[in-house]
Amino acid sequence: MTPPNGHAGSSSPLHVNGADNALANQRLGPASRLTDDRIKQIIDDLEVPFDPSVIEWRVTNTAKEKRRGQVMPYADQRAYTDRLNALVTPAGWTRKYAVHTSANFQRGKDQRIVAKVLVTCELTIVGVGSHSATGEGWADDDNAGTSSEAQAFKRACSCFGLGRYLYYFTGEWVDLDERKRPKSIPKLPRWATPDGWLQGLRPQQGTVSAPKLSPNNPGKRDDQGTGQGDTSELVRQIEALHEPLGNRLYRGLLKTVARRFKPSEVRDVVVLRKLLEHMQGAKRGLDRLDAALEITGPKAMDAPLRSLKLSSLDRVDNLRTLREIVIALESRAEQSKQ
Repeated sequence: MTPPNGHAGSSSPLHVNGADNALANQRLGPASRLTDDRIKQIIDDLEVPFDPSVIEWRVTNTAKEKRRGQVMPYADQRAYTDRLNALVTPAGWTRKYAVHTSANFQRGKDQRIVAKVLVTCELTIVGVGSHSATGEGWADDDNAGTSSEAQAFKRACSCFGLGRYLYYFTGEWVDLDERKRPKSIPKLPRWATPDGWLQGLRPQQGTVSAPKLSPNNPGKRDDQGTGQGDTSELVRQIEALHEPLGNRLYRGLLKTVARRFKPSEVRDVVVLRKLLEHMQGAKRGLDRLDAALEITGPKAMDAPLRSLKLSSLDRVDNLRTLREIVIALESRAEQSKQ
């Protein structure tokens, strides 16, 4: 039997932390009774950091000698579902997945050709709205589906503010043991705890929360403490996607995600990362489209464009429309192979 909003056969124990218990009394009533104030309260409660007891740390980068590693905090997706259940009840939200495979890419030092698994999660909170996001993994990885699903779900949650605070971290260097595991766990800043957040503490906008220490010198910061290097690098990566995406899609994503005309006008690191993620997703979509068109030919584009009342691909300005076109073309490509 499939648990509510869960996976078939899942037997994971309920994973409610202290912060969620404090929020559990605020339940979502029928969508028709939701007021603007109630919606704002739900969003505010979703933004509260997870209890430190459910935060885990993963090594994302290692120094050359493998004795030091850069660690990042994260929460298992059960913490996300528990927060949603505590706030709006299991009946107050739902998620829907769509799984696709992309064109083949070269992977690894041997440059072997491997496809990617792409999972899109659409998360809906009754009476509040819906957001979707995509996760990806290499098709030759046995856990590609599971990890891509979790990634897509957590990214969709962050659009509502749930777990979004974790995007402020850029990593901290710690000593590793012989199995490349952290010998010590960094201490979370007070703003990244429920108590600190509810007291009004916040990370400084445009900077990172955890010290970005160099791998070989634990007392020296790579960015001299300014945080500006991280912001400018994000802006550079975003601006580099202007030409590949085309002006209309690039500007459309800037407007919907960041509400700005230029990425350099965005001061919030979290928003910049979200914007980069959306633009990278758009670039992957265009790459998939090119791969499908090589099989179908350009004429196959006419039908999906007509159905969307578009004169050309250059008129696409959002991910949802691009996704519909890509799925239609890939379906046509699969039919052509048969």
